Amino acid sequence: MALLPNIERRSFLKVAGLGGAAALAGCTEDSANAASTTAAQTSDESGAASVDVDRVAADPTDVPDPVDWNQPRTHDITMETKEVTAEIEPGVTFDYMTFDGRVPGPMVRVRRGDTVNLTLQNPEDSDMPHNIDFHAVYGPGGGANATTIAPGEEATIEFKATYPGSHIYHCAVPNMDQHISAGMFGAILVEPKDGLPEVDKELYFGQHELYTDKETGEEGHHKWSVEAAKSEDPTYMAFNGEAYAFTKDGYGRVPIEQGETVRVFLSNGGPNLSSSWHAIGNVWDRLYRDGDLVSDPARFVETTPVEPGTVTAAEIETPVPGPIKIVDHSLTRVARKGLLGVLDVQGEQNPEIYDPDPDGDSGGE
Repeated sequence: MALLPNIERRSFLKVAGLGGAAALAGCTEDSANAASTTAAQTSDESGAASVDVDRVAADPTDVPDPVDWNQPRTHDITMETKEVTAEIEPGVTFDYMTFDGRVPGPMVRVRRGDTVNLTLQNPEDSDMPHNIDFHAVYGPGGGANATTIAPGEEATIEFKATYPGSHIYHCAVPNMDQHISAGMFGAILVEPKDGLPEVDKELYFGQHELYTDKETGEEGHHKWSVEAAKSEDPTYMAFNGEAYAFTKDGYGRVPIEQGETVRVFLSNGGPNLSSSWHAIGNVWDRLYRDGDLVSDPARFVETTPVEPGTVTAAEIETPVPGPIKIVDHSLTRVARKGLLGVLDVQGEQNPEIYDPDPDGDSGGE
């Protein structure tokens, strides 16, 4: 699927703790404007590193097609570990570790009973060993033991998708907290044999914490900080690796047509903090708690915990136009740390359900 438009992002929290932070309270998207009225410094001026890629944030609409087969299949899948330098926000660079160059890593989608042949490759120019732990695998380390590879190596495992659900995968080398925080996590969706209910659109987000040696919004190159990680005090919290990536000042809001039923997958890589997952202006109409796709879904849930190491799925209805803000309802993370994504429902006002101006032109019979 086509990526969302890569438009220029404005820096947020140019001066940590001042007006920009206050503007973010209430989950507005105008914080970047309030944070600074001056142009961002160049990489040389700010001390930021040269970037390898324009973005690491995966397009949330890039979801594999639903299962449409009814007999077991074998899937040959190759993933490559990629270490890249990119921006968390303009003027702030970080050394990410990824699967296939994006955060979260690509969704793997299979049917219960299918077989997966998974090859993991670690390029010669990598600095670190990597592996992959699938929570959908019966086997030592979820496959991590057999896929631990040094730079220049590759490894292949084969496994049967025995149990259904939406499950996480992640790097699981000894310093796994750093690798996961830096972007090495994703989702494997094992559909039940009868499949999932049909929806109009599916989206895929990954939430994680970035622990660095600088303050939130401080320009320059941010390095991984063991001390910040040990304190579980993240510098940034993000959907798909970048601060406020899916807002009007990022790559754009995610467009939704009014009336569409939307299924959203949230992979919480963590590595440490639970998410209080909420959709502002909406409700999780059907919630598949903890990725459980075979029990009856919970209904009309406002906020749900998504623990680190979990992929939760939920469906929303879109009867009225306007923004739906996807957040962690631990709202300081939204206001000050970067954790916000926005769906843009496009259509006509529906005053029978919501009338924003009952005394004006939009209301009445």
